Amino acid sequence: MTPPADEQKPCCASRRTFLERAWGVVQVAVVASLLYPLLRFLGYYAPRQPKLIKVYKEPPVGGFVVEHDFILFVGNKGPWAVSRKCTHLGCRLNYKEKEQILLCPCHQSRFTVAGKRISGPARKDLPTFAVTRMAAQEGKGYVVTL
Repeated sequence: MTPPADEQKPCCASRRTFLERAWGVVQVAVVASLLYPLLRFLGYYAPRQPKLIKVYKEPPVGGFVVEHDFILFVGNKGPWAVSRKCTHLGCRLNYKEKEQILLCPCHQSRFTVAGKRISGPARKDLPTFAVTRMAAQEGKGYVVTL
């Protein structure tokens, strides 16, 4: 004699229940496999490509070249470039040749030619950029990597 339906063991599922659950798992798997590429696309981050700027000038040792985004200095140890964007609010810095400092015209932040903060409301040093000499076939000058 079989027990009544309400007294059946919970571990013994019918074929219909098994198929319904399996069909639900298949549906979830299909939806996930279709959404995965979309979610990957939305979360994609392309790294910023370096910007190469060629400076077709060769200042003497102790000289400098002022460009829009940076100032290129040439010293005894070689060339270096310092950003002209103030780390306080982004104003364009001016180079004071007599005092050998970079000065922000907006809020008077001061920086050394190496980009180190001296005074003012700016709290961070200026970013510096890599500088290499141009190949001989390209001409005379430097390549600055921003």
